[in-house]
Amino acid sequence: MLRIKDIIFFVLILSLTSHSQDKTPGKWETVFEKSGYISTADYEQTMEYFGRFAKEFPEVSIMPFGESPQGRRLMYLVVSESGITNPADARKAGLPVVLITNGIHSGEIEGKDACMLLLRDILVTREKAFLLKNAVLVIVPIFSVDGHERKSKYNRINQDGPEEMGWRTTAQNLNLNRDWVKADTPEMQAMLRLFNLWMPDYYIDTHTTDGADYQYSVTYGLDKFQNLYPGLAGLVRQELIPHLVKRVEEQGFLISPYVGFRAGQPDSGLVDWPSTPRFSNGYATVQNRIGLLVETHMMKPYKERVFATKAILTASLEFVNANSSRLTEMNREADEVTIGMYAEGRKHLPLLFRVNNKTTKFLYKGIEAIKESSVVSGAQKLVYTGKKYGKEVPYYNDAEVVDSVLLPYAYVIPPEYSLLAERLVLHGVRYEVLQKDSEAEVTKYKFKNVKFSASPYEGRQTVTCGYDNYVEKTVLKKGSYIIKPAQRSIKLIAMALEPKSGDSFLRWGFMNAIFEHKEYYEDYVMEKVALEMLEADKELETEFNKKLAEDDKFRNDPDARLNFFYERSPYFDKQKNVYPVVRIEKRVDF
Repeated sequence: MLRIKDIIFFVLILSLTSHSQDKTPGKWETVFEKSGYISTADYEQTMEYFGRFAKEFPEVSIMPFGESPQGRRLMYLVVSESGITNPADARKAGLPVVLITNGIHSGEIEGKDACMLLLRDILVTREKAFLLKNAVLVIVPIFSVDGHERKSKYNRINQDGPEEMGWRTTAQNLNLNRDWVKADTPEMQAMLRLFNLWMPDYYIDTHTTDGADYQYSVTYGLDKFQNLYPGLAGLVRQELIPHLVKRVEEQGFLISPYVGFRAGQPDSGLVDWPSTPRFSNGYATVQNRIGLLVETHMMKPYKERVFATKAILTASLEFVNANSSRLTEMNREADEVTIGMYAEGRKHLPLLFRVNNKTTKFLYKGIEAIKESSVVSGAQKLVYTGKKYGKEVPYYNDAEVVDSVLLPYAYVIPPEYSLLAERLVLHGVRYEVLQKDSEAEVTKYKFKNVKFSASPYEGRQTVTCGYDNYVEKTVLKKGSYIIKPAQRSIKLIAMALEPKSGDSFLRWGFMNAIFEHKEYYEDYVMEKVALEMLEADKELETEFNKKLAEDDKFRNDPDARLNFFYERSPYFDKQKNVYPVVRIEKRVDF
């Protein structure tokens, strides 16, 4: 007969054995694996799987960070060896934060499945537990959650699996990976709060590319140009890229830079370029951080793409763990040096870049393509034969600054444009509010050659224009927002508020009403006013007659002739085409 203590011992052993069995990989098999590597979990299955990590492992917390337009919760995990749950504790521990976002385009969902497998290796089998030794992971399983659930077999015509995949855009038909600066979507507004709360030391965004066929399973986009702090750019070029290439290829996957073709085909040369902050990796760059864009190849089987993504995630975490103190220190230095270099307009900050004609050689591993006549389109169609080849081609991977800006002491946003200040706060920008009306000498921009896009882009009518600047004394209204660039988000401030930036609020169409006429003249009234102006101002008469003599189009256009006088009259709207955001060039104490 068993004694009581024997029974207790037996139950304890049984309990421990069952607990051990619970944590075997069998229990943790994913939908991806159960399907034979051809399917992916839906939203509910995904959140249940990641939520189970948080329930069973003290190293993991799962929390909401926002809600989609269709009411789904945006969730993120924090994974650390010591169970850290907030950025303050990560900073106190001196640990670098790695942020991984998946499903910003939810038809491109390999990263979600790769993170499931990677976390299982770290937490369940412990095979990769060392990846938490010197890092904190912040993982967003699905970013575009509504797009994820608009799943179909037919969402991505160019892509080989999964069986059903999500949609490229949100429920509001907006592309999140164009929204990083303008932040129109509730999803992106939530993400920016998360990003700037944690301020990752290394950022990863997972995708699947469209484009040409080639041998590579996965490609990477990494800024290493003058748009990134020089120390970080050197680290990327000299150490990170060689490490990623070596480790990913050791795991059996060909990898290359994420590039374009200079003239539409590989022989013309491959082109790398500085990314802009509307994109994830470009946003990380203006925040003085390394941003890795992962792009698997659409025509590779889904299984291969998932495991290739897992390989580059693992390689990245290996690099961060091996360089943890160095990376956090370099990021701190990047912030401090950037503020010091550009504070109070002491130096020009680059805004626009272009790839120059300098080249190196690159051994491109492609798939042979031929041209054939098409009975469908009537044109020559491209046909990939499946035959592999390797060929040295020019690689255009050097960039130069095209335009820059001398930063002011402060930008001033009037109270009626509070939306601009609210968007900047999402990016971690700090401002002061003017407590009383104050006179100051400011620089203003007046726009010219204004052109609007022929069709909307990402829900906005974008605009391009030139401008002249002028200085005048003006009264800044109480409630205006004073934004001093001398803060860690200095590059983002310039990108958003300087009109010549390709991602400025002005270019995105936040202020299109400033280009509109709101008052008009009757011709018979303007005829009388014009005659009075001619009689009173001989210089104006000379200018008018000169234009009549030299400009046939003007001379033969009655509206243009009347408008000539209207624009020079006191009745004309002096605020038309004038940028409402002004610059204060020198220190002012309000």
